[in-house]
Amino acid sequence: MVLSFAIWLPIFFGLVVLAFGSDRSPGFVRWMSLFGAVVSFLVTLPLISGFDTSSAGLQFVEKVLWIDRFNIQYFLGVDGLSMWFIPLTAFITIIVVLAGWEVITDRVAQYMAAFLILSGLMVGVFSALDGLLFYVFFEATLIPMYIIIGVWGGANRVYAAFKFFLYTLLGSLLMLVALLYLYNLTGSFEIPQWHQAKIGMEAQVLLFIAFFMAFAVKVPMWPVHTWLPDAHVEAPTGGSIVLAAIMLKLGAYGFLRFSLPIAPDASHLLSGVVIALSLIAVIYIGLVALVQADMKKLVAYSSIAHMGFVTLGFFIFNDIGVEGAIVQMISHGFISGAMFFSIGVLYDRVHSRRIADYGGVVNTMPKFAAFSVLFAMANCGLPATSGFVGEFMVILGAVKFNFWIGLLAATALILGAAYSLWLVKRVVFGPVVHKHVAELLDINRREFAILALLAALTIFMGVYPKPFTDVMHASVVNLLTHVAQSKL
Repeated sequence: MVLSFAIWLPIFFGLVVLAFGSDRSPGFVRWMSLFGAVVSFLVTLPLISGFDTSSAGLQFVEKVLWIDRFNIQYFLGVDGLSMWFIPLTAFITIIVVLAGWEVITDRVAQYMAAFLILSGLMVGVFSALDGLLFYVFFEATLIPMYIIIGVWGGANRVYAAFKFFLYTLLGSLLMLVALLYLYNLTGSFEIPQWHQAKIGMEAQVLLFIAFFMAFAVKVPMWPVHTWLPDAHVEAPTGGSIVLAAIMLKLGAYGFLRFSLPIAPDASHLLSGVVIALSLIAVIYIGLVALVQADMKKLVAYSSIAHMGFVTLGFFIFNDIGVEGAIVQMISHGFISGAMFFSIGVLYDRVHSRRIADYGGVVNTMPKFAAFSVLFAMANCGLPATSGFVGEFMVILGAVKFNFWIGLLAATALILGAAYSLWLVKRVVFGPVVHKHVAELLDINRREFAILALLAALTIFMGVYPKPFTDVMHASVVNLLTHVAQSKL
């Protein structure tokens, strides 16, 4: 029942906040939302303490017949590929509730409820082992995020929300066709059964393309990435944190659960295309990030470049690369969440995201500046931070696969350092040239606590990644063994 609690508790608390909260009682709304988020995180802890790291099989399985006529199951379970994303999702929800504590003053109940419900739906995506159940959760996540961007976003929020919704919905419709094909083939919606199904090469290629379109948009991969910068720029701080820290991972996770094990021959056949697109994301999007004048856009493009590492790691078919990609996904959740929160801290004070409107922030906000430098360093892969571990493992795996691909991937370390450190140089350091910067107040206790918590996790994972890699190792080896066997 652990997974059911992890899914439905935040949704329940979201509905309670929605039903009983109002703008006349913002204190109740905030504390109830925080209580719900903390309880929802605590129920995920047995996943960590009770997970058998030596087993590659499914654990914490729950299975109940849902729709008898079509053999659709309420089928939940986790393995080493998905386990860490459930506590990560619940943890980021706590951060989001705290991030909007003083900032959100309009429709507070609806804002908090949207994030709590979204949290439960995202946990559902990582837990679902029935194809239709996965699809329901996967599509349902669009609704709260669409509302969050459209209601609490910036000046062009409606355009950004529509673009986000249409891009991700259209990609997912092809996935639905693929799911129905697999149901007709096997008579079941159970994903583990699909992994064992014999499928011809032509069907595998078509299935791979259908899944690729759904997941590539969500990651997002180049060239279907253009919705993300707009969504990030217009989203409120909490929306940007969840979008970067968790929602992008839904697409990357889909490759591990669907594309690779269901269509292994097509995955090998088309791996060159995916690797090429990943390298374009790593290098070209890194260059695009360099020329951004908006802080949020710069970090948004940085996210696309970092997710390029993830898809690259998946399709080089060795355990170091795949484990590195999963580590990168978890690490990116901490680092990108922290960077978007840091931008939100400045925006709440100055109401501008333009880099040119800052400079010399260290003179008035020394505590904030220290955290900003740390997260910028982590973003460009400084050793002893979590950003280094994932990138190093993916580059190592890429070199093992092909030296030149590894060399091209390694250029991201240079580009990452360039745009991250240049951002810090222009915003944090230098003389104070704007009056509003001279009047800035340093971070308060709430903001300090959030940044300190994210900093501690970033450093802990960078110094001691073993608890993370131990959980995923057996499942990654099992996946690669499966992918190496032809279904033809």
